[in-house]
Amino acid sequence: MQDLTSLWESVLNKLELNVSNVSFVMWFKPLKVVDFVDGKKLIIASNSTSAKNQIMRNYFDKLSKSVEDVFGENIEISILDQNEELEYIKQNGDKTKEKEVEVTKNPFNAKYTFDNFVVGKSNQFVYAAARAIAEHPGEKFNPLFIYGGVGLGKTHLLHAIGNFLKESNPNLNVLYVTCEQFANDYIESLGSAPSSKSKAVLQFRTKYRNLDVLMVDDIQFISKKTSTQEEFFYTFNELYQNNKQIVITSDRPPRDIETLTDRLRSRFTSGLIQDIQSPDLETKIAILRKKCQIEKYSIDDEAIYTIAENVNSNIRELEGMLSKVYFLASLSNKHTATKEDVMEAIDSQIEEDKNEGLTTDDIIDAVCKYFDITRADIVGKKKSKEVVEPRMIAIYLIIEILEIPLISVGKIFGGRDHSTIGHSRDKIADQIKTSHKTQTFISEIKKMLKGG
Repeated sequence: MQDLTSLWESVLNKLELNVSNVSFVMWFKPLKVVDFVDGKKLIIASNSTSAKNQIMRNYFDKLSKSVEDVFGENIEISILDQNEELEYIKQNGDKTKEKEVEVTKNPFNAKYTFDNFVVGKSNQFVYAAARAIAEHPGEKFNPLFIYGGVGLGKTHLLHAIGNFLKESNPNLNVLYVTCEQFANDYIESLGSAPSSKSKAVLQFRTKYRNLDVLMVDDIQFISKKTSTQEEFFYTFNELYQNNKQIVITSDRPPRDIETLTDRLRSRFTSGLIQDIQSPDLETKIAILRKKCQIEKYSIDDEAIYTIAENVNSNIRELEGMLSKVYFLASLSNKHTATKEDVMEAIDSQIEEDKNEGLTTDDIIDAVCKYFDITRADIVGKKKSKEVVEPRMIAIYLIIEILEIPLISVGKIFGGRDHSTIGHSRDKIADQIKTSHKTQTFISEIKKMLKGG
């Protein structure tokens, strides 16, 4: 059992590593946890309606991921503004101080099932293979090696296999891990004290070799870990020789995984290798409709078609655009999202994408051009007002746009201490709230960076 406040602190610690310092200080640090209802719903309070909307619009995915890492999967998150918080406490009392929480993480995401996996021309064969091994583990297609780009459904299929086996044969010992987790577990066992090292290694091997089904996600990350490859080879052999099912995913086929040992590549190619491709238009529409059904989104057919036609990357971004469209519609108190909401979301995404590819040099050059100063001045030691303010603005923009750590920014600006960099960032962030002049500076430099 853990105190709810300490668990929330763990969430904030994870968020601090995944958003810019400015964003963390402005939007996340003021958040506080109010309640955790029935182990299913996390109630969070923001300090303003604008903060709530900013998080919902731009950072909800990162917040959800951090909550999932600490509290487990399938946790509903509700963010309250100040008035909503007062009303909630009035009705329910302040639960934060006395509540303790038992966190038990479900290894398989309940949303990822075979029923929720939309089958089309791009994935029908890999779906059939995954379904077959879920129904007859160790008997068909062993190992099953699935490869394809990011966000196309590989992880969904692994969780679907796990959920199916958990329901149909709960006595089976099924383990899903990422390649990184496997490597970390192995390294941790080797790093134990000499007196307990043998025991730690034995525990590691017991965990991974006494399984009925082993599923490893993103195996391509094993390519540069020589000792981990060797350990995985012996784990693979132990399971395979005992007719235990192995499922592996990667972003590329075995032949294209660099520095993979020949004997592991041989093992990976000994079963069924199946790719998963980007969905066609009809499949994308079906995916969006399924998502609307699951999430209870009300979005008209023209809007769904427009999303499917304009998002060509992967399923994850397709579903992300759908959520963004529904959120924008809800901000306008619209019951059903329309094509106009889609176009607004797409325009917003285009603006965000324009920041991609920017470098620190691009930002410094833009600031220098705007204020008519030299690069030597802005990264140097001059302390005149004509240089100090542009320097702080450049520091602020680099941290906000590129989310670069303070220490790294300090090195760019003549080896300045991270606390000095943090002070510059915070000062500009404060001025933006009160100074129209500073707001204009930031706005116009951002337009320059976007080619406007």
